[in-house]
Amino acid sequence: MKFEAAMPLQSGGSIRDYSLAFETYGALNADRSNAVLICHALNASHHVAGVYAGQDKSEGWWDNMIGPGKPVDTDRFFVIGVNNLGSCFGSTGPRDMNPDTGRVYGADFPVVTVEDWVSAQARLLDALGINQLAAVMGGSLGGMQALSWTLQFPDRVRHAVVIASAPNLTAENIAFNEVARRAIVTDPDFHAGHFYEHGVLPKRGLRIARMVGHITYLSDDVMNEKFGRTLKAPTLPASRGSRPPRGLTRLGAARRRAARSATTCTPRRTWNSRSRATCATRATSSASTSTPTPTC
Repeated sequence: MKFEAAMPLQSGGSIRDYSLAFETYGALNADRSNAVLICHALNASHHVAGVYAGQDKSEGWWDNMIGPGKPVDTDRFFVIGVNNLGSCFGSTGPRDMNPDTGRVYGADFPVVTVEDWVSAQARLLDALGINQLAAVMGGSLGGMQALSWTLQFPDRVRHAVVIASAPNLTAENIAFNEVARRAIVTDPDFHAGHFYEHGVLPKRGLRIARMVGHITYLSDDVMNEKFGRTLKAPTLPASRGSRPPRGLTRLGAARRRAARSATTCTPRRTWNSRSRATCATRATSSASTSTPTPTC
């Protein structure tokens, strides 16, 4: 949907002649009271459910939640998915034409915030003739938008479903994001944000930024599973006549060290007159299989 009137932004600027891509599912009832707005996360789009005819792997990102007989039942609700400003999935973004210059926006695209996205969504609802939402839903960055709806337009929302989200980022989140941004802007193909004019994309920086982002998405359990200290068995087949590697864990290595020696030595660190570390040892019983503990 095209919007010609300028929309004020939180940065103090504005944007005009912009478009919002959106999809709807189900039917709006007579009194227009059954609308549910779905807010997407950072890398998603307005295609929240269903598939596109003739397109493989085109299933909506929340298809398990939205549809006939599903938790968000489209036989009851009129579901709206909106693509946010600045995205690359249909709504106006940096790769589109700047009406003020006649050139691709690139780095000149205005800074947009969660509040700006919600304001744009409210304008879309006005155009659709929907005064109040039955619910607004979202996870992660989408959850931030749902929260912002309750603050910016509390009279226009009956329910808010906020999943895996927060009202703001922590200082650690901001630090990770800055590292991700630096990875992108220092890519030689970034060209100060005007890479579209050069026909390239900062793919290397984007890959690193995505890796940094994924670290922040992992729980402690998943982090230990992916990056824990326990070594994994090799996936390559062993050569003929060779034996599989032994002692793939720290515990196995400690037990083998204890079994190889009749005594174990516990390093005791002392300091000589030249302040150089020396090590004195003492014999201990080999009956214990626990790893020796250094004493300094």
